[in-house]
Amino acid sequence: MKLKRIGLLAILALLSHPLTAAERVLDSPSTRFAEATDETPDFQRHVVPLLGKLGCNGRACHGSFQGQGGFRLSLFGYDFDADHEELSGRTDADTPADSLILQKPLAEIDHEGGQRFETDSWQHRLLQNWIKGDVPPQPKDAATLKKLDVTPAEIQFAESDEKVQLKAIAVWSDGTREDVTELCCFQSNDDQIADITEDGFVQSGVPGDTHLVVFYDNAVVPVPVLQPVSDKTREKYPQTPTPTPIDQLVVQKLQKLGIVQSDLCTDEEFLRRASLDATGTLPSVEEVRAFTSDTNPDKRSRKIDELLERPGYVAWWTTKLCDFTGNSDDQLNNVTPVRAAASQHWYDWIHTRVEDNAGYDDIVEGLVMAVSRDKGESYEEYCSNMSQLYHKDNDYSFADRETLPHYWSRRNFQKMEDRVIGFSYAFLGVRIQCAQCHKHPFDQWTQQDFKQFQGFFTGVIGRNQNPKPADRDQYKAMLAEFESEGLDGLKGNQLRRELAKLLQKGETVPFGEVFSRPAPRKPRNQKQAKKGNKKQQRRRGNQVARVATLLGGEQVDLTQYKDVREPLMAWLRSADNPLFAKAFVNRVWANYFNVGIVNPPDDMNLANPPSNGPLLDYLGTQFIASDFDMKWLHREIMNSRTYQLSWKPNDTNANDEHNFAKAVPRRLPAEVSWDIVTQAAGSSDRHQAFLTSTDNRAVAVPGASVRNRGRGRNPHAYPLGIFGRSVRDSNCDCDRSEDPSLLQTIFMRNDSQLLTLLDSKNSWLAEVAKENQIPFQASKLNGGNTAAMRKRSAQQEKNLRARLDKQNERLKQLQANGGKQKQIDRLKKQVKALQKQLKKIGPATDESTVVRKDVTGTIDVSKSVQEAYLRTLSRMPTESEATIAADFITQQPNHIDGLRDVLWALLNTKEFIVNH
Repeated sequence: MKLKRIGLLAILALLSHPLTAAERVLDSPSTRFAEATDETPDFQRHVVPLLGKLGCNGRACHGSFQGQGGFRLSLFGYDFDADHEELSGRTDADTPADSLILQKPLAEIDHEGGQRFETDSWQHRLLQNWIKGDVPPQPKDAATLKKLDVTPAEIQFAESDEKVQLKAIAVWSDGTREDVTELCCFQSNDDQIADITEDGFVQSGVPGDTHLVVFYDNAVVPVPVLQPVSDKTREKYPQTPTPTPIDQLVVQKLQKLGIVQSDLCTDEEFLRRASLDATGTLPSVEEVRAFTSDTNPDKRSRKIDELLERPGYVAWWTTKLCDFTGNSDDQLNNVTPVRAAASQHWYDWIHTRVEDNAGYDDIVEGLVMAVSRDKGESYEEYCSNMSQLYHKDNDYSFADRETLPHYWSRRNFQKMEDRVIGFSYAFLGVRIQCAQCHKHPFDQWTQQDFKQFQGFFTGVIGRNQNPKPADRDQYKAMLAEFESEGLDGLKGNQLRRELAKLLQKGETVPFGEVFSRPAPRKPRNQKQAKKGNKKQQRRRGNQVARVATLLGGEQVDLTQYKDVREPLMAWLRSADNPLFAKAFVNRVWANYFNVGIVNPPDDMNLANPPSNGPLLDYLGTQFIASDFDMKWLHREIMNSRTYQLSWKPNDTNANDEHNFAKAVPRRLPAEVSWDIVTQAAGSSDRHQAFLTSTDNRAVAVPGASVRNRGRGRNPHAYPLGIFGRSVRDSNCDCDRSEDPSLLQTIFMRNDSQLLTLLDSKNSWLAEVAKENQIPFQASKLNGGNTAAMRKRSAQQEKNLRARLDKQNERLKQLQANGGKQKQIDRLKKQVKALQKQLKKIGPATDESTVVRKDVTGTIDVSKSVQEAYLRTLSRMPTESEATIAADFITQQPNHIDGLRDVLWALLNTKEFIVNH
């Protein structure tokens, strides 16, 4: 009785407080146009969405660039004026039935698209009433769509073949609310889990989770759909530790799905996984033994802190940032007089800031706001400092420069459209290139959004051997000083080559520069405006925009800023920015979990929602709160129990790869793959040195090139090419490939470069042979001849000693003459690094050939097998594995040959080449 009374009171309360106009919801078009009515439909709210629903403005129909049958609509209906003009030319207000836009879809006359609706259907009446109303266009001050309310906001099915009806309410800026479900387009991101009809009926399929996406006007609304994969939900879900906020948010979703997390990984698995992810390096043999014997409960947390202080972390995450931002030799070959120097500058600049743990926003500011000259630097001082970079006795580093202007100097970053696309990829994780020509099919961005955002990129002039206009005379005067060198009349590459020669002689030469121009003030009168327009026509494409609009944000008056990029950078840093922090967080997460929370990580469109929205929100918000501290982010992720789960599945999570219920074995990136091959094959000292040095490491290669992938001077070029290193042709993550290939398999099996690593005099096999007084020789597969290898080693030693002598001499001079302490410290660091390299190489040999002979020799087989596993797989062999390997080695007359085959086999296992 009490419950009935409460229900009655609620009804009476509703009756006594009738809904306001803003709260009332207009009936759906199918209801209002089911019978004859005088209502005239709205062009934006009804006509354009209906055409989209019918497929008329799709790619395969009239939305294609050439249209169909002489009739062309804007793709996905983004240009109301153009569409209205096209449609009005095919209407007849006096006799609406004779209008082509009715006759064609009714199939009353030939229509390649076939019949789209029935006579006297609500769709027919809606279009007919619009024609009767004299085809009114969209008013300039028309209300805009504020949001699209879709219910239910989340669907949780209990079993297959259940059905739910989605309902969509459009909320307009004038307060109007209307049921537009029948005008919406629907999409399922996985129709095996949830299928949806054109009318919005959702039917459950196999267990799992996905999203349905609802499209209307510029709204794109994802609706999560879940169906448990087991009965372990709610109170039946097993007790699961959630020591961190990440774990709490991950498990909250897993509880809905009935997915149980795997157990924690072993210490060996954790150490290998964390070392590879954070530093691109295998743990040393001694490190594995020490870590597994440590009984301290916080040893994993302490190891994470240790890894984040290693040079491998700095090198690997510098390389990742170079990927995201586009450090490409191919695109920078016209930036500096010396080829490939620009990519090294780029790498060094970022490396220094990652090493100092500069905030991610500060690093980005150094790119986005970059100009060539430091504050207060004259053109003469700028040229002098830049010339120093190329002088032989140079102690000046490009990393000391305040900003990185090379970002704006790339050949593929000069057109405004390319700048918008590259910037959006790099810092927003948005693939906005579709909006360059038409409305984005899966996001809110229109062609107008693209063009209005473009204004922020119009003020920067990229380097092209040109200084600021005010310093052109000084530039010419500096060139004139080298009249005897025959520079007169030279341009482009010819001039660049001659300037490079002068730099090598120690000369100071003029440099081009990147600079920013302010937005022009509004003309004072009509006469001045006409004069300005003529100048703009002569300099077409170079005018700086006066206004620009932030993506999804407000319009900005650029005339109020000295640099039109200032509001752009402020927007990136803003806590209200929905993309900047999340885009980076998502990419870092993908590095640790195989997939991003949004996947692909650089495709953060509304139709590709995060698999765990609250998790992405938490990490993005806290990353901003940490002042964009990158080490905080790595530490937060790696310390979570979720990151430390085993790859071994259970019955509930075997098929799950995006809810983070287990670790997903993933192929290693190209740089890491090649580095760990080198590390595993190297001597004990070299294996250990990978933890403290990045000299001659693949993770420290500065630039990337599509053209230079062969076996040239760089020993890393060929293996990095076949393992799919990012070519950095664009800022898309798809420039990197981690897919396995037959070529990779062939390389690991019998490529001479890999076999030479095993047979090097600095290899682990040579070390074991020396310890056991066994003559060491190359394998038969490698021809038994190491002459070329020894010759290269001797030349390398000679070059290193020459460099060391020169640096020592410069260090003495600086110390004697009271040089700057910063320069002295840098030289000491360089001397120390060169000494380490010499120690690794060892003494050179004059032997020209070593021909293989059959020799015998025995080793401590058990010890060697254990070390082979520890240096490759970072674990001890199982009893079975140890027995098989030991039996194989002891059967060989020369145990080194048997050990070589065991090491070769381990390098070719899946366990070695994947992170698990």
